[in-house]
Amino acid sequence: MTSFNDLGLDPKVLKAVAETGYETPTPIQAEAIPHAMQGRDVLGIAQTGTGKTASFTLPMITMLAKGRARARMPRSLVLCPTRELAAQVAENFETYAKHMRLSMALLIGGVSFKDQDRLIDRGVDVLIATPGRLLDHFERGKLMLNSVQIMVVDEADRMLDMGFIPDIERIFKLTPFTRQTLFFSATMAPEITRITTEFLHNPVRVEVARQATTSETITQAVCLHTPSRKDQAPKDKRDILRAIIEAEGESLTNAIIFCNRKKDVDIVAKSLKKHGLDAAPIHGDLDQSLRMKILTQFRDGELKLLVASDVAARGLDIPNVSHVFNFDVPIHSEDYVHRIGRTGRAGREGKAFTLCLPSDEKYLASIEELVKKEIPRIDNPLKSRPAKAEPEKKPVRSRKIKPKAPDAPVEAPKAVEPKAEEPKRTSRRNDNRRADSAAPETNRRPTRGRGRGRDGGANVVGMGDHMPAFLTRDLRALREEALQVAAVKEKTVPVEAKAEDTVAEEPKKPRRRRSPKKVEVVEATEAVVEEITPPEEVVVAEETVVEEPVKKPRKRRVTKKKVETVESETVKPEDTPKPE
Repeated sequence: MTSFNDLGLDPKVLKAVAETGYETPTPIQAEAIPHAMQGRDVLGIAQTGTGKTASFTLPMITMLAKGRARARMPRSLVLCPTRELAAQVAENFETYAKHMRLSMALLIGGVSFKDQDRLIDRGVDVLIATPGRLLDHFERGKLMLNSVQIMVVDEADRMLDMGFIPDIERIFKLTPFTRQTLFFSATMAPEITRITTEFLHNPVRVEVARQATTSETITQAVCLHTPSRKDQAPKDKRDILRAIIEAEGESLTNAIIFCNRKKDVDIVAKSLKKHGLDAAPIHGDLDQSLRMKILTQFRDGELKLLVASDVAARGLDIPNVSHVFNFDVPIHSEDYVHRIGRTGRAGREGKAFTLCLPSDEKYLASIEELVKKEIPRIDNPLKSRPAKAEPEKKPVRSRKIKPKAPDAPVEAPKAVEPKAEEPKRTSRRNDNRRADSAAPETNRRPTRGRGRGRDGGANVVGMGDHMPAFLTRDLRALREEALQVAAVKEKTVPVEAKAEDTVAEEPKKPRRRRSPKKVEVVEATEAVVEEITPPEEVVVAEETVVEEPVKKPRKRRVTKKKVETVESETVKPEDTPKPE
C-alpha cells in the first residue's frame, strides 16, 4: 500500500496533508499524482467522491513552489463549472498550501470586479475561475494568459452540459502551447473526447473505476407512485418525501434533496419548513453571498436539509451526508451518479431514495442501463398509511323548487264565440283630416284600388284608410280657384288708392356713400324732383334712384373733417328752392 510520502510531494505539502488527517491516498490520487509530477498531461476518469480535487491540487502546489508570479499574468489556471465547486477548490488550496507562500485568486460571478482586479494586479500563482467570469476579465484587458504553466479542467462533463465547451476551446487557444493540462471527469462524453484529442498532448489515461458507476457503500431505492390526478402529483410527492424522512428517524443526520427545476426547489423548501423541518433552498438564482452562507451552515451541521438544484450535484465535498433524495428523476442519467455521489464519500455509508412517477419511468430505465443494475423498489408510504376519516361536508344550500302538480286530464277545447268588432280609436288629428276630406266628389279624381273607404270614395293602394284629404283633390280645379280669387281682388282695389298708399309711405333713405361726388348728385336730384314732378312720378323717381346698382366704392381713408366740408358745400337748406 502506497502513502503520500511515496508520491514525491514537497515536505511542506505532506505536512499539511497529515494535519488534515489523511494518511493513504485514494486510487485516483495514487495513479494521477506521479504522472502529474513528471509534467505529463493527465486524463483522469473516476466516479465522484474519490478525491479527484486533491489529485491535481497537491502536484500543482509542489511544482509552483519555485518561481514568482507577475502582475495580471497567473502561473496556473483551474476551470470549474459552478461557483460552489470553484469555492471548494479554493478552500482545498488554502488547506494544502498553508505552509507555502503562494498567492491565489478566485474569479466567480456575484462578486465585485474591483476586489478581483486588485488581486490580479498583485500577481497570483493560482487562478481559480468559472469560464464566464474569466473571459469577462480578459475582454476588459485586466488579465493575460500567456504565462500559464499548468491548466486544469475539473468536472469536464458538467462543462458540456452547461454549454461551456465553446468557452473552454477559446480559453485553451489563449494559453501557451507548452502548458501542462490535467483533465478530470466522472463521465466521458464524445464531445469531451474530441477536446482531449485536440488540446491534450499524449495524455496519460487514468481510469480507476468503470465510467458512471456508483459506490458500493450507497444503498439505493426507488419509490413508485401513481397519482389519482395529474395536478395532485407534486403534493403526493411532498407527502412521500416527509414520510420517508420520518421513517428514517435518527439515522438521518443531514440530507440533500435534489429537484430538476429551481421553482420546485423553493416550493419543496417552503413545504418542509411549514411542517416543522429545518430546510433551506440553494440554486443559481440566489445571491452568491446567500448561497455561500447556506452551504456553510450545511457543512457546519447548523442546517439539516438542503434542497438544491444540480448546482450542488457536482464536485461538492460535504462530509457526513447521510441521505440523498431525488425529488425528481434526473433527465440525464449521468446526473444521477453525481447526485447520489454526495453521500457515501471516502468509504462512508449512505442512502439514496428516488421518487418516480409513471412519466419518469423512461428516465429511470436509462439510469439502470447506465449503472448496469436494477435499483430496488420500496413500498409507497401513502398506500400503507391508513386513510383519514374525511370530515362531514355541510349540505349545500339550494333553491327550493316546488314539486310539479300531477298532470290534469286534458279537456276538450270549448267553442269560441265570435266577438263583436269594436270601433277603432283614432286621434284628433285623424278626425280633423276626415272633416277636411268631406268635399264634393266632383273635385276628386278617380283612383284605382280595391274596396271602398269609410267616406264612400275609392281607397289608394298602399295609403291605408286614413288618407289626407288634400291628396284626393284635383290640382287643376285648385289652380283655377286661385286664379279667380286673384282676379277678383285686383278689380276691387282702385288705382288711386295704390298711388296714395305708395306716396304715404316714407321714402327710403339713400345709402351713405363715401365719395363726395355721388352725394352731390343724389341730393340734387331729390331737390329737383320735389319741385317739378307730381306725386305719382316722385314715387317712380325714388324707385329708380334706390334700385340703381351701386358700385362698390374704393377703400379710401377719408377723415371726418373732409366729409363735413363736402356736405356743407353741396347741400345747404338755404339754397334749396322752397315749394310754392
